[in-house]
Amino acid sequence: MSESEYGEVFREEATELLEELENALLELEKAPSDLKIVGRVFRAMHTIKGSGAMFGFDDIAKFTHHVETVLDKVRDGVVPVTKGLIDLTLASRDHIVSLLDAATGGTPADLARGEEIIAALQVLLAGATGGAPPAAKAAAPAVASAPPEEKTQGQLTHYRIHVKPSAAFFTEGAEVEQLFAELRKLGDCTVFLHEPEAKEAGEYGLWEALLTTDKGINAVKDVFVFAESSCLVKVVPLATMGDEEFSEHKRLGEILVERGEIAPAALKEILEKQKPLGELLVDANLVARSKVESALAEQEMLKRQKMAAQKAKAADSIRVGADKLDRLINLVGELVVTQARLTQVSAQLGAAELVEPAEQIERLTAEMRDCVLGIRMLPIGTTFARFKRLVRDLSTELGKDVVMNTDGAETELDKNVIDQLGDPLVHLIRNSIDHGIELPDDRAAAGKPRRGTIHLSAIHAGANVLITVSDDGRGLDREKIREKAVAKGLLKADAEVEDAEIFNTIFAPGLSTASTVTSVSGRGVGMDVVKSTVEGLKGSVSVHSSEKGKGTTITISLPLTLAIIDGLLVQVEDTHFVLPLSQVLECVELTRDDIARFHERRVLPVRDQLVPYVRLRDFFDIPGERPDLEQLVIVQINDERFGVVLDDVIGEHQTVLKSLGWVYRNAIGVSGSTILGNGEVALILDMPNVLKHARLEEQGVLRETVH
Repeated sequence: MSESEYGEVFREEATELLEELENALLELEKAPSDLKIVGRVFRAMHTIKGSGAMFGFDDIAKFTHHVETVLDKVRDGVVPVTKGLIDLTLASRDHIVSLLDAATGGTPADLARGEEIIAALQVLLAGATGGAPPAAKAAAPAVASAPPEEKTQGQLTHYRIHVKPSAAFFTEGAEVEQLFAELRKLGDCTVFLHEPEAKEAGEYGLWEALLTTDKGINAVKDVFVFAESSCLVKVVPLATMGDEEFSEHKRLGEILVERGEIAPAALKEILEKQKPLGELLVDANLVARSKVESALAEQEMLKRQKMAAQKAKAADSIRVGADKLDRLINLVGELVVTQARLTQVSAQLGAAELVEPAEQIERLTAEMRDCVLGIRMLPIGTTFARFKRLVRDLSTELGKDVVMNTDGAETELDKNVIDQLGDPLVHLIRNSIDHGIELPDDRAAAGKPRRGTIHLSAIHAGANVLITVSDDGRGLDREKIREKAVAKGLLKADAEVEDAEIFNTIFAPGLSTASTVTSVSGRGVGMDVVKSTVEGLKGSVSVHSSEKGKGTTITISLPLTLAIIDGLLVQVEDTHFVLPLSQVLECVELTRDDIARFHERRVLPVRDQLVPYVRLRDFFDIPGERPDLEQLVIVQINDERFGVVLDDVIGEHQTVLKSLGWVYRNAIGVSGSTILGNGEVALILDMPNVLKHARLEEQGVLRETVH
């Protein structure tokens, strides 16, 4: 592997660790006494430091060492978890990102900023170690005590057990071997005898056992219930299955220091020599050989478990480049087109011997399509997690107290959709905090909790995913938005319009209700970017609801994938079109009598509701005579129903999306194309765009040259 390849491996690993670090820090801020989260933070930073040094990223390793030193004191209970600590650690995380970017050819990092962070960490560390209250230092042992029985019962747990008998133990006729024979019945057990350093009367040595069992700590203690009166018994749980420490590999020196067998300073001195650590400690008469062997056995026990866990994990997953997946998706798309051609040729020939193979190829192609598309699906929670930091930093900047909670993080979307979804969600969340959530004092005066809430959720809805961003803020100001919309020419001053139509004008370019321009908002850009980006993803966005004083909910609807979709194939003269099937509600007939009854107005009553419609023949200026019986396909966009009139509905069609060339980049109402089984090209309709321009044409706003 070349040096650049090693660098790319480290970059990928560090990126994942930095995301985990940020998430863990935000969780720690909410639960500062949870030492498991502290452990997650420390291990992420420790791994970044170790891997950075291994792959030659010395600047990252050197900087991370200072942060790790402080986190180690946090883990020991010396340094308390405060907002200042979280701020500095998050700043450290950001600086590591800049160092990583600089090391891989990006913008040079601000080294002065790194020195400022290190200095602030040292001040924090000096203040804590110089005057930390005793209670803070005593907190760690309390948390490290034996877990309750209900947490260990039925879960595989490692234990270290010390038994030091007195003379009375042997006088009563008891035998140490009997105790460990009972212990071995509980699980895998290894026993060591540590002889006393001085052969004095009454000194019988120390027996140590390493036990792995799922019987629970009470079952372990029951073995020694009759021996405790004449023996010193100590049972220490090392790790339980499910804990991150269970599969964590510890070095021999770490285990001996943790046990208190050797001082850290003495360990450091010995490590500078070349002999194996165990031999050095024995030769220096610092630790008995039996104690080294028992520590090595404990290390091996944990190491075996970690290797088994890593082997299982490696067997379950494999890292594949996104470009390879895209190539595979393209090949499957071509296969779908070829399969459609094969099916059509088979039907035209009418050969019975071709029917069964063609049907089998069709079934296998459908299964392969679903399988390959599933490979590129990712849980949307990976995107949701990024916004917790945004909410924290922005609310602090604006002097507000805001918390974000999420729902449906396991909902899966195509990776390409998720990659492009970040910016729209950032704009929506920033607007919710800036425009929606009030200042704490204002919320209290209105009878609300001082802390505002932003809720981010995702849920499957057929072939789409619905993503909602809601807040419990002041809500949208209907009259102010209407006033701005009228001034921009988006609404007529005397028009009677519903609230939904007024609220959705906030997605128009240049419309802003902010009274002042800030670094966050006020220039009328952002919400139009949200709409254009979402529509570029074949989705839609709308204000679902808003109530003054109670909050606003905005909904984004997106297709599961952008590669292959289910469509409805329709026809006008000799031209074929595809409508996304997820937007289609129903199909009805449109007769000349229906048209005459409404005096050529483009509306039709369907299920007691007037549905406006647009005729594709007129929209695309397709020549030819209209048939006496036309078809009306009713679609739904942003809770609004309208119809599309065409000549014939052919049926459902697996649509492989193909982008249009640059010549058609400004084509109105068309988002792409697909290839039919007979080799012809069908255009994929951009229904929100068709609706928008049809409405403008109806109002006489579009010029005749639009078509």
